[in-house]
Amino acid sequence: MTQNIKPVHVIGAGMAGSEAAWQLAQAGVPVVLHEMRPVVKTDAHETDGFAELVCSNSFRSDDYEQNAVGLLHEEMRRLGSLVMEAANVAKVPAGGALAVDRQAFSAYVTEKLNAHPLVTVERGEVAGLPPADWDNVIVATGPLTSAALGEAIAGLTGAEELAFFDAIAPIIYRETIDMSVCWYQSRYDKVGPGGTGKDYINCPMTREEYDAFVQALLSGEKTDFKEWEKNTPYFEGCLPIEVMAERGLETLRWGPMKPVGLTNPHNPDVKPYAVVQLRQDNALGTLYNMVGFQTKLKHGEQTRVFRTIPGLANAEFARLGGLHRNTFLNSPKLLDGVMRLKNEPRLRFAGQVTGVEGYVESAAMGLLAGRFAAAERQDRAPSAPPRTTALGALLAHITGEANAETFQPMNVNFGLFPPVELGLDENGKRPRGKAKGPARKRAHTSRALADLAGWIEQKSEAAE
Repeated sequence: MTQNIKPVHVIGAGMAGSEAAWQLAQAGVPVVLHEMRPVVKTDAHETDGFAELVCSNSFRSDDYEQNAVGLLHEEMRRLGSLVMEAANVAKVPAGGALAVDRQAFSAYVTEKLNAHPLVTVERGEVAGLPPADWDNVIVATGPLTSAALGEAIAGLTGAEELAFFDAIAPIIYRETIDMSVCWYQSRYDKVGPGGTGKDYINCPMTREEYDAFVQALLSGEKTDFKEWEKNTPYFEGCLPIEVMAERGLETLRWGPMKPVGLTNPHNPDVKPYAVVQLRQDNALGTLYNMVGFQTKLKHGEQTRVFRTIPGLANAEFARLGGLHRNTFLNSPKLLDGVMRLKNEPRLRFAGQVTGVEGYVESAAMGLLAGRFAAAERQDRAPSAPPRTTALGALLAHITGEANAETFQPMNVNFGLFPPVELGLDENGKRPRGKAKGPARKRAHTSRALADLAGWIEQKSEAAE
């Protein structure tokens, strides 16, 4: 049966493309997975592995009862996600978040896809639109779509691609961090996947040190933009730290440097005025990522300024921060309900190029694109997940519910979900006050997982 099915072509072996290829192959549909690296390199990638993580190693919260991205994790797990399987294998301690060893994560995804009998990997750039005889294509080229393909897509859609900048945070060698100044602790001692409640290294600052640090950020020499880049905005969810600092002296203390939920064991009676947190970046615990420290400071300035942070005076950097340009489609205007290009339905898009933001969200759209394409190949009608699920909410947002005039990249959040009725508590009353928020989140997540289970059961029955 399988040998009579034409392959689906997936362009790009990042998070979305890798997940799409896996979903297709697991459904019994042959896949040709096209990856231009290492034949054509990008400004941000360092290897030729699949699903290479660039900006961060964190998938954010793994709490599926109280957090929308944690719910997305759980939905993907229940649908056989390769990305979530790899994250579980490669996870490193990160408090309540799910973070991974970058190399182990990418190696796992690469090995699984290379070993699958229905996946054929072709290295090299797809320059321009795919050939006409590729009648079922998933474009999952992510933020670093090649110029030739990007121009071809823009020409086909009759609309310019939108763009913004993502920033990358530095990584420090653990052995160069002064632990007589710093300490291990997760915020509020929270224990997460593979964690102990002591999963971050914390660097404390006094008010004087914080004020001096902010001034150093503001005065430090930044990367210059080319003329054609000057009107390109930043993505609000991944701002350079010095851009945040420009918004006010106290901005960082209410953002990545907030001191709440932490006690310095070296000086327990004095509350830090601000705290820089470092998150484990690999399984060996030899590398640590500066949380929230995406930056456009020039490399020499990064070394100088970041070494003024207490405990990092002798820090050595495995990687310094930087910027890369991201591109995405005006999906509400251009894509149909199953992510096909309205004026060229053989082309389906997945990942960041559709206007979702975040590793998990990108992989989630790859999961759906793979399932939709598999259904078409097997002469079944693609079935979208319920609107009440995290997957369904994201899909609905990018394929029509967002305002096309103001469309911007979006992380999954409960604001995308339909309203939910709150049930009665153990006393027969509806939650009020501070109890209302957590109760509403639990109502969203329990409804989502129940509806997802029903959808999975319906699809199983239809396939029989």
